[in-house]
Amino acid sequence: MNWIAFHGKKVAYYDQGTGATLVLLHGLCEDSTIWNEFIKELPQFRIIRVDLSGFGESELLPEPSIDLMAQSVKAVLNELGVTESVLIGHSLGGYVSVAFAKRYPDGIKGLGLFHSHPYADSEDKKKERRKSIQFIQKNGSILYVKQLIPGLFAELFATSNEFLINSLIFKASKYPPAAIISAHEAMLHRPDQAQVLRDAPYPVLFIIGKQDKVIPYQVSLNQTHLPAIADIHILPKVAHMGMFRAKEETLKIVRNFMQRTY
Repeated sequence: MNWIAFHGKKVAYYDQGTGATLVLLHGLCEDSTIWNEFIKELPQFRIIRVDLSGFGESELLPEPSIDLMAQSVKAVLNELGVTESVLIGHSLGGYVSVAFAKRYPDGIKGLGLFHSHPYADSEDKKKERRKSIQFIQKNGSILYVKQLIPGLFAELFATSNEFLINSLIFKASKYPPAAIISAHEAMLHRPDQAQVLRDAPYPVLFIIGKQDKVIPYQVSLNQTHLPAIADIHILPKVAHMGMFRAKEETLKIVRNFMQRTY
């Protein structure tokens, strides 16, 4: 793992392989290692993974901002001399990817929303985030992630894969409460970015879990009509973590998207 300084804070990243560049961004209570097994099946590409603010080996940025996270990703790509890439973001990483695409449109070959969307939080979602922040402030992050992680999977898969669930909980429990709170605040205040997809001259990939409890199915469907070039995949048995629940299928989707885009 390497790192750069950005706004006086360490931003950590992995840079592996050669070929067309794919940037993978992780979700809330994850870091770039969430893609470890996934990228083993993508040896034909150069894959850059960035730890977002406060997660993994990256330090917490000065303010809670999706746009600032996007700038930190750009700083990494500048360091590596990358001028164009496909960005695929999972959940929170998708919000960062869209913010990146808005700020740096010329550097985008393709954009992927992996269980994510471009919209601002609904009022109900904002209330939910504020409750989460208050819960973490009062109880710390361990109890929070114990509740969060199992709900990212369909119930049957979660109960049948306790080792995976417990591994993800253990990993997430190591993140500072301030990092999780900051991510919630950044998501809570992010603007609607649907216009970014409407204006996109590049292809946009949608990986949608029909059983996703984090992002309502209808919200996921609504976004698919925004871009002129859409590559849409609906996974009927998947919730919010397709890289685990449907690894081979999502790998094929990403591989095909990269090959068509480049």
